Amino acid sequence: MKDSGSSRQWVPLRIYQLAAMSLIGLAMLLAGCTMVGPDFVKPAAQEAESWIESEDPRLTREPSDYRDWWTLFNDPVLTALVERAYEQNLPLEIAGLRILEARAQLGVLTGSLYPQLQQGRGGAQYSEVSDNTANTSRGGDTVYWEYDAGFDVSWELDVWGKFRRAVESGVANLEASVADYDDVLVSLSSEVARTYVVLRTLEERLMVALDNVKIQQRSLEIAEVRFEAGAVTELDVQQARSLLKDTEASIPRFEAGIRQAKNALATLLGTLPGGVDGIIGEPSAIPGVPEKVVVDIPAELLRRRPDIQFAEYQIATQGPLIGVAKADLYPAFSLFGSIGLRSSNSGVTRAGGSSFSDLWDSDSVEIFAGPSFTWNLLNYGRIKNQVRVEDARLQQLIVNYEDTVLRAQQEVEDSLVGFLRKQEEEVFLLDSVKASQRSVDLSMIQYREGLVDYQRVLDTQRFLTTQQDTWTAARGDVVLNLIAMYKALGGGWQIREGKDFVPSQTMEEMQERTNWGKVMTTEKLTPPLSETPEERKKWRWPDW
Repeated sequence: MKDSGSSRQWVPLRIYQLAAMSLIGLAMLLAGCTMVGPDFVKPAAQEAESWIESEDPRLTREPSDYRDWWTLFNDPVLTALVERAYEQNLPLEIAGLRILEARAQLGVLTGSLYPQLQQGRGGAQYSEVSDNTANTSRGGDTVYWEYDAGFDVSWELDVWGKFRRAVESGVANLEASVADYDDVLVSLSSEVARTYVVLRTLEERLMVALDNVKIQQRSLEIAEVRFEAGAVTELDVQQARSLLKDTEASIPRFEAGIRQAKNALATLLGTLPGGVDGIIGEPSAIPGVPEKVVVDIPAELLRRRPDIQFAEYQIATQGPLIGVAKADLYPAFSLFGSIGLRSSNSGVTRAGGSSFSDLWDSDSVEIFAGPSFTWNLLNYGRIKNQVRVEDARLQQLIVNYEDTVLRAQQEVEDSLVGFLRKQEEEVFLLDSVKASQRSVDLSMIQYREGLVDYQRVLDTQRFLTTQQDTWTAARGDVVLNLIAMYKALGGGWQIREGKDFVPSQTMEEMQERTNWGKVMTTEKLTPPLSETPEERKKWRWPDW
């Protein structure tokens, strides 16, 4: 007969003994835990002490974060376009969604720090064994049902820091996704401003062409009158007509460029072509530039430019993966345990047999528990070479960081010298336009009086048309170079501080489809400005 009372007394004792042994083993293993692989070290890069053009009187050297640099142009339309693009641009929304993905991935990695297997189980199995097979005793149960229910747990201990390194990489990957978002935002604001200036420049160039068409039409009329009077040959008329048609041919080109610029702005704002016409309004002047431009020191570039931060976080993401790979060179220690109930219901009734109702009896308890280890001994260099692969990737990212810093400084220097020299070029071109205008007036007077032939008028008018168009384009280039400078200095991304990375409508749609918990909240997504390690943990840690 079964002694149920005695069994019930021994089961808790056995559980406690196994739990105590497991905890002791866990403590011993964790006491010797280490972290294989390299720790993150901020890479060094060449850094200039000051900009080459920093002594130019048109530049002022003082700190600035260039948060909303586009407002310095004092153009309400430009400001409205940048703000609308920030709210509606689709590639920027994709970059924000990558941050959500990185946070969810961090949650997956963080879960690996805890028991990797925690499963409840249960089942019923029918068995009918052949009586004619070996080791089948006569009178034994060959037809029966077996029932079981239980709980299994397995925990690979992070003795060598493999899982902690993976979490470290996941945190850096999240940081990198935020830096990538900021970099997209910097590019977006500068591209909106650049396209807008191109649009206004084309509008002014179109107006210049239309004005010259009027001038050349009057010249043609004068030539025709003089030809009909017999004062000149038909050559003057045809030359006047040729110049006029050549200038008129530029008008469709400018009109096409204007429409294409508007279409580009519409795409940047996440709307259909024609969707920005109401914001842009009537043709307007090219935005002016401030008299003094603020330029801070090169050292601030490393702190502010998102692409440099992104390159740094890529290093911080890759470095821990060396430790993840290296941990496979050492034995992996695990604790496992399984507790459950098992009973069978045989087809033959016999003394001492069991049934389904006995499943809940204490004698049906079965326990399996203990430590284990695995060690990849003969791996034929696969693990060592994987470590080398990860290390080579890390070194590539270190060199890429150095290259990114160099290119960033080049972009600032290029845009600075372009801005300053284009201003000087624009002044010379303006003087040339004024002189050309005077030449046209004089040549027309002399032509009417018969003092010069029409070739002189033709040359002066053609040169005036060219110089006016070149001067207008140069004025646009001055602004474009200043926009490029602000982009190179890494300004503009700060407007997202304290805001969600993903539009509320998109988050609501995703929440209806999937339970995102607190992953989407601003508090969890936006790193605090103080950037202290303890405060940053609040937003980097995943939501379970």
